[in-house]
Amino acid sequence: MTAPAVAGISEELAADLAGASLTLAQRFSKGATLWSIAPAFAPHAQHIAVEFAHPVIVGKKALRAVALTGPDLIAEVRVSARPDDVVIAVAAAADCEVRAVMRRAPAWGVTTIWIGNGERPEPGAADHVLWLDDPDPRLPTNGDFVLVYHLLWELTHVCFEHPGLLRSPPGECTDEVCVTCSDEGRLGEVLQVCADGTAAVRTSVGTETVLTALTGPLAGGDLVLVHAGMAIGKVSED
Repeated sequence: MTAPAVAGISEELAADLAGASLTLAQRFSKGATLWSIAPAFAPHAQHIAVEFAHPVIVGKKALRAVALTGPDLIAEVRVSARPDDVVIAVAAAADCEVRAVMRRAPAWGVTTIWIGNGERPEPGAADHVLWLDDPDPRLPTNGDFVLVYHLLWELTHVCFEHPGLLRSPPGECTDEVCVTCSDEGRLGEVLQVCADGTAAVRTSVGTETVLTALTGPLAGGDLVLVHAGMAIGKVSED
């Protein structure tokens, strides 16, 4: 799918919008909730939620979308988002809260979309990066970001018009036990450390109890790699 040409939208951004919209449509078709955050620009988070939950075009689906605007966004997303949900953030690449949410998202089983401008996040920081390269700090207030997520909403509904696009893509693991996936280290977030040398860890498949002999002392909120029932190493926030 190719996004239509729009003034101010580069070819690269158009392609990124198309990919993010397809992912959103696939997640929504499975019952996902969209959680929007924007630490420095709360109205953007609220606008995104309204855009998806209250469509202005007759006949378009109302989709589950909620803006999170409290003082501790990491904790809010942690308790709100469930596997296969989507988190969309509007923030600069250096925003510490958004970086922490994006870093933990794989452990929560959450898909991420990051909208911003200026210096880009590092590769892989989010599943989809929708970026305006103009470094002007006034950009978040002049309507350019609004255009980006309006297009995201419109293209998501275009995907709904093609049911064949909503199936799981080839290669996506759908088996309960996958030999390939089970051999990989998976990101987990420590929920609780136990006195018996184990820890309760949240991963994309739920809460798991893992051995911690290889990691040294752990605390709630630490990120670890989980493999074969063990935490095999701590993961840096960066």
